[in-house]
This record gives sequence, structure tokens and C-alpha cells, in this order.
Amino acid sequence: MKPRDVDPTDVRVLERNYDYAQKNVWLLAMWYECETKRMVELLAKHGIELSRNDRRQFGAYYRSLQRSREM
Repeated sequence: MKPRDVDPTDVRVLERNYDYAQKNVWLLAMWYECETKRMVELLAKHGIELSRNDRRQFGAYYRSLQRSREM
């Protein structure tokens, strides 16, 4: 029996991994081997709220992404 492939960008997987990374975009980006900007884009795309610390650093970019998706 072949194990089921897991999509790391699936909203449930991404949210769980963000929790595992202690709600730290920088750490999650390291795990995903991508830039922090890309990680913020993925979180915004799926509506996963940033932690208070991440909002301080990436909040403006995150909000701009969400606003652009609403239009």
C-alpha cells in the first residue's frame, strides 16, 4: 500500500506546520525552504492568521495581499 502524498500547501497542513513552527513565519519558511515573503503569501492565500510577532513584521504585506484578493 502506497502512503498518501501530503501537499505541504494544503490549508490544514500549512496551518498545522505553522503551529509546529510556534507561529513563526521565518522558521516555517526555513522548513519549507522558501523565502519569508512566499510563506506570508501562502498564509494570506489560505486566510491563516499571523501571530502577534509576525503581524508586527509582516502585517502590512499580509493585509495588502488579503485586500488584493478581495477585489
